[in-house]
Amino acid sequence: MNRSRLASLCLAVAIAAGCAGDGTRETEFQDLFLPRDVDVVEARVPRNATLQGLLRSHPASSDFADSIVTAVRSVFDPRALKANRPYAVMTSLDGLFREFRYYLDSDRFLRVALREDAASEDPSFDVSLVPIPKEVVPAAVDLTITQARPSLVAALQEQGENIQLALLLADAFSGEVDFNSDLQDGDRFQVLFDRVLRDGEFSGYEGVKVAVMQNGGRELTAIRHVTADGQTGWYDADGRSLKRQFRKSPLDFQPFVTSSFSRNRLHPVLGVYRAHRGVDYRAAYGTNVLAVASGTVVSAGWAGGAGRRVVIRHAGGYESAYFHLSAFGSGIRAGVRVDQGQVIGRVGNSGTVTATHLHYELKKNGVHVNPVTEHRNMPPGIPIPADELPVFLEARDRLMSHLHLTLSPAPSAPAQAGPSGQ
Repeated sequence: MNRSRLASLCLAVAIAAGCAGDGTRETEFQDLFLPRDVDVVEARVPRNATLQGLLRSHPASSDFADSIVTAVRSVFDPRALKANRPYAVMTSLDGLFREFRYYLDSDRFLRVALREDAASEDPSFDVSLVPIPKEVVPAAVDLTITQARPSLVAALQEQGENIQLALLLADAFSGEVDFNSDLQDGDRFQVLFDRVLRDGEFSGYEGVKVAVMQNGGRELTAIRHVTADGQTGWYDADGRSLKRQFRKSPLDFQPFVTSSFSRNRLHPVLGVYRAHRGVDYRAAYGTNVLAVASGTVVSAGWAGGAGRRVVIRHAGGYESAYFHLSAFGSGIRAGVRVDQGQVIGRVGNSGTVTATHLHYELKKNGVHVNPVTEHRNMPPGIPIPADELPVFLEARDRLMSHLHLTLSPAPSAPAQAGPSGQ
């Protein structure tokens, strides 16, 4: 076929496709190639950035930075901007600002949109906190601690879950179980929780509803319950609070206690026998260190061989101390009030140490005590009020039934008879 005939054929095909087809085909062609009407720049907030500086770093939003910051103050504190959170700047194809989004968390984003009727010399914006659509799906796991899976994290990961669910469980049982040392081979967990999906993809956990733990021959139940005054807490099957005055550990969970409380221990650096007035936990550098109880920070600074140290005063004459930190928690300084479970620092190797670890001490009325044995003597938390107990027991029975039903395998379908009836 010569070039002339080939060109004529191509032209005929093109005309037929554009003119001879039905109207639907032409519409599909036009829809497929509709041009974009906006450009989107997606990024994450840099460290030490301000909202104003972030907006000025993009040409489209630079001129509006001051106006946007003023506008968002009605729904969002610009000083609450957090590093590494995702954001987006949307512009028209000619580079004009249209919209800014900042994702506060997995549930909401801040939206700032330029009003269509806004004057260029006096721009105005629509500002709102927009919920991110999500699907909450009930789920349950049944897992066992073994030599092959000696930690809660490992056991959960084998079932396709992640460390966030382990953290939720650690919080539920924090007053009864030290996940650093109490887990044993054969311990079992049955957990009912909500999994969050966004666009069909896993996004996180809504929370644990009920968990049953078999640990060293004892069975512990943790039920999340909201009391009549709006307080959320963890309770056992009889309505007794699982939250004691002190957590059993200043870490969520790590597998090793490297040195226990002792009146006479050989110091690994100084080479002399001396009292070891606390507990040493081996943990990864940067692991969160949590306040074992609510209280007031007495000191947060350098303390010689103790390195970076935080000391907290608690009710009942107690005082806790956390040594060798790599960093202090946000806002941690002398005089600040902290809550139980709040991050007050991170594991490190500052001061006189041979390896990265956390040294944790507890005093009562000025005298060092063994944190492990002292915890056993502390009374349990406040139980469900008597007038609310019937409501709690009804919720308990419903959750336990749901847990067992979710964990029960679905009945297998009856075998279908073949063509011959066999």
